[in-house]
Amino acid sequence: MSTRLNLTVLFSSIFFLSSNTFAVGKPVSQEKIKRSIEKGARFLYQNQNATGWWSDSGLPALTGLALVALKMADATKLDAKYVSERRRAYDYLTSLAKPDGSIHDGRLINYNTACSLMALSMANETRYRPLIEKARAYIAASQIDLGEKGKQDNANDGGVGYNDKYDHSDMNNTLMAIEAMRMSESALRQRDQGKQPLKHDLDWKALEHFLANCQNLPERSDNPNLSNQPEDRGGFIYHPGESKAGEVVDEETKRAALRSYGSISYAGMMSFAYARVGKDDDRVRAVIDWLGKNYTLSENPGMGQEGLYYYFHLMSKALRAQGVKTLKGPDAESIDWKNELAAKLISLQDKDGSWRNSNKRWMEGDPNLTTSYVLVALSLLAN
Repeated sequence: MSTRLNLTVLFSSIFFLSSNTFAVGKPVSQEKIKRSIEKGARFLYQNQNATGWWSDSGLPALTGLALVALKMADATKLDAKYVSERRRAYDYLTSLAKPDGSIHDGRLINYNTACSLMALSMANETRYRPLIEKARAYIAASQIDLGEKGKQDNANDGGVGYNDKYDHSDMNNTLMAIEAMRMSESALRQRDQGKQPLKHDLDWKALEHFLANCQNLPERSDNPNLSNQPEDRGGFIYHPGESKAGEVVDEETKRAALRSYGSISYAGMMSFAYARVGKDDDRVRAVIDWLGKNYTLSENPGMGQEGLYYYFHLMSKALRAQGVKTLKGPDAESIDWKNELAAKLISLQDKDGSWRNSNKRWMEGDPNLTTSYVLVALSLLAN
């Protein structure tokens, strides 16, 4: 069984997709997508540091994301050629593992641990099991619970921040943490056939509490910062007290309310998938509706060019995860998002096989990171 098929099975165990989710016979051929993937994978392999890491030796997350992207790309001939390079990358990640289970070099502890855990979980190597279990324990313990323990009495409860001492959660770190927990859960259960109970896990109900405080559905939350404006309804904000897209004065209450934006709304949609909340749920329908009304491949809605490739990356993952075949666009038209996204990504690929954003916010000026984002997106479009 090929790596790509194995990964499709892994994602299927996490998500709600089926093999019949998407129709066949699309204008962008599978062969064209696969050629683009191979070019991107070759770029990543050729731009790895000789000691194993990509881009920054102090940010193992970047190496973890590259390894995940290469695993999903399943470029068989390249993988066979660069076996020792991948081994050095895994050795680099394990060299940063700490006694408490975290994996980092002193900063962005949860983010680095989560991305490293994803890579180790997809390595399919028994020797990483102790590291995987310890990293899971660390992330589970980092889930925020302010105020009275065990009670969701703070808007940030249930989410994850940049480290275990952080005073608020945010959607990006939360998504990375829960993605790492689901992927590692799948890896552990695949290895022992589900016979051993998981030693450490998140409080998934508490997670839903946090998501409610970040989704612009004010009737579902006590968070006073949520917007009740029609143009924001259903979308997500970065954390209960901030939106990277800014704020708008609520016409009814005269209070400043936080605006929804594209990439983080897909992060919310993806988080629901990991929490086993499907597309028939009102909360998921609401975010799908917002994303359809704000659909574009020219920008990250609400953010312009900032975070554009993360937006593409999460679009592919979230819509695939929730089994969304078409989106209803701004004019109620049916959008074949899968074909349109594939065509857009291929058109943006540089001659050297990479992708990069001219807007460098959130490290998207780093072609290793943006190429990793796109390889995951295209790999899901190629299945």
